[in-house]
Amino acid sequence: MSDKTSTSNESFLNDAGNRALIFQIALLVLVVFIGYYLFSNLQANLANRGISTGFTFLNEPAGFPVLIHLIEYTEADTYGRAFVVALLNTFVISFIGIVLATLIGIVMGLARLSNNWLVARLATVYIETLRNIPLLLQMFFWYFAVLSTLPSPRNSLLFGDFMLNKRGIYSPNPIFQDGFGMVIFGFIAAIVASIFLIVWAKKRQIRTGLWFPAYWASFGIIVVGTLIFYFIAGSPLEFDLPQKSRFNVTGGMVLPPEFVAVLIALATYTGSFIAEIVRAGILSVNWGQTEAARSLGLADSLTQRMIVLPQALRVIIPPLTSQYLNLAKNSSLGAAIAYPELVAVVMGTTLNQTGQAIETIGLCMLVYGSLSLSISLFMNWYNKKMSLTER
Repeated sequence: MSDKTSTSNESFLNDAGNRALIFQIALLVLVVFIGYYLFSNLQANLANRGISTGFTFLNEPAGFPVLIHLIEYTEADTYGRAFVVALLNTFVISFIGIVLATLIGIVMGLARLSNNWLVARLATVYIETLRNIPLLLQMFFWYFAVLSTLPSPRNSLLFGDFMLNKRGIYSPNPIFQDGFGMVIFGFIAAIVASIFLIVWAKKRQIRTGLWFPAYWASFGIIVVGTLIFYFIAGSPLEFDLPQKSRFNVTGGMVLPPEFVAVLIALATYTGSFIAEIVRAGILSVNWGQTEAARSLGLADSLTQRMIVLPQALRVIIPPLTSQYLNLAKNSSLGAAIAYPELVAVVMGTTLNQTGQAIETIGLCMLVYGSLSLSISLFMNWYNKKMSLTER
């Protein structure tokens, strides 16, 4: 009986999968023990020094202004609301920066592959210059060397209904009137119709081989459909134009120089890396694919969009994800020029006033971790969707 038991134990331990499972359980227990020890030690040290912990400080009045805020905020609001304001500022600068960096990267990547000597060399100079200069230095350049040297509001530069001075970029401010909800409904309905059109066009192409310009048609549906609902609703949109007074600019909407400097630096810097990713992805596609398309009489634009780019995306998307993650995290450098994002408001002013170092740092780590994971999950889903499947 004992021989059978020892033999079964030996066979259990000889299995590589079972040994790996035992090692993983032991490692997990060790990590939990170390984490519990460090947490207990931290709690004891904080108690000995009389430092209180917790997030109750978020309900206390902040007492400091946040110059850029998408929601209503005053100095009498709480630290929690200041956190939300900073969070929105981080999300906005990251989202717009990703969109602009992608557009810049695609344009510059294609320009570097251009047969035009001048266009290709200009794109090369742009890419090699911007990606080799530290991002923080570029933010300083745009903020101190460009935007801070603009004229005063009294001598604002005029570009139609737009004004430019050292206090920012002033533009018409849209004011939504009664009935604008119908316009939003029309816009959503047009998007839904466009999605159905694109799906139908793909199925039709697979079934018959006939190509239909679904994307251009979808663009037309969205624009025309939204305009139809806009005029049916009685044009429920007005604009408050900026007006130059004696010492200031009144009315309109302003983009502060801090926001503009951070956005330009993030978009142009990250766009230079994306340009190289796009170029590498296109060059990874065998030249025979292009030659075969041309032999069939396909135009160069159709060849790039329907043959080259779908195959290049397999190479482009993974490193592109890393650049999106870098841009979102690099937005924290905006604290260096007083852009009120998460690090500046929470780890800066809030930490200095409350002394809650663990809580404020933990909040920032949680936000950036969640933002990065969200970007990764979306890009991984998109990468899986665009990957080629065998039939």
